[in-house]
Amino acid sequence: MRAKPLPLEPGDFYFNEEGFMVFTEQYHRRRGYCCQSGCKHCPYGFRKKAASGPPDGSKNDAEAG
Repeated sequence: MRAKPLPLEPGDFYFNEEGFMVFTEQYHRRRGYCCQSGCKHCPYGFRKKAASGPPDGSKNDAEAG
């Protein structure tokens, strides 16, 4: 069963330059747990691991084939 989303309060989010909604540390703390999505303002210290391989997304010689 999925947790119900919290109703948003002032200061819970902002829109970045690209127009995406970004949740603030305030929102994450009110929610009370880490979703492990690598959120920009995660107060729980979770950071996504960098993807291995070339930054352009192409496969290297060992993976191709």
